[in-house]
Amino acid sequence: MAQFFEIHPENPQSRLIYQVVEIIRKGGVIVYPTDSGYALGCRIGEKQALDSVRRIRQLDDKHNFSLVCKNLAQSSSFAKLSNDAHRLIKTLTPGPFTFIADATKEVPRRMMHAKRKTIGIRIPDNKIALAIVEELGEPLLSASLIMPDEEYAMSDPYEIREKLENELDLIIDAGVVNGENSTIISCAGDQVEIIRQGIGEAPMLD
Repeated sequence: MAQFFEIHPENPQSRLIYQVVEIIRKGGVIVYPTDSGYALGCRIGEKQALDSVRRIRQLDDKHNFSLVCKNLAQSSSFAKLSNDAHRLIKTLTPGPFTFIADATKEVPRRMMHAKRKTIGIRIPDNKIALAIVEELGEPLLSASLIMPDEEYAMSDPYEIREKLENELDLIIDAGVVNGENSTIISCAGDQVEIIRQGIGEAPMLD
C-alpha cells in the first residue's frame, strides 16, 4: 500500500523530500510530478524496482528509460554528449524535453534500449522533481506514467491512487499537473533532431 505525501509545488517541504529520498534509497518505486505529467521513479540499479516500473507500464526491452538530473553536470557520467548537444541542452533546460543520448558504461544494461544502447536525459522544470534529485545526490531512473493504451501521462494524483496504490511505495500529490508529452530530441551519434514534438519548443531545430 502506497504512502501518500502532499508536497507543495512551489515550496517543497524539505522534511517530506527527505522522506521521499529515504523510500527511494530503500528500493521503493514512487510517483512524482514533472513538467509533463506524473512519472514513475526509482533508484538506478534497483532491479526489483525497475521490474515494477516495467510491469506497471507494460514495457518491453526497447523502451528508453530516462534519468532525471538536477543539471547537465549530473548527467555527464551516464550520457555521451557532443558539444552541440551540450549547448542545446543547456539552452533548453530546465524544461519539458527528453534528450536521447548514447549511454556510458555507468548505465546498467537493463535500463538501456536493447539494440541502440541509449538513455534519456531529463532536467524538468519542476521544483519537487529537482529537489528529489538534489537530495538523492544522483539521477533518478524515470518513466512517464503513461498507462497502456493511453497517449499522455496521468495528471491527477487521486486517479493515480485509485489505480495504482497497491503497486507503489509512494505517491506524491502536487495537485493536478499538465499531462502533455515532453518533446523528445535525439542527440545520439552525430545528429541532433526532434523525434517527437511535445510541449517543449526548440525553434533552433526547425
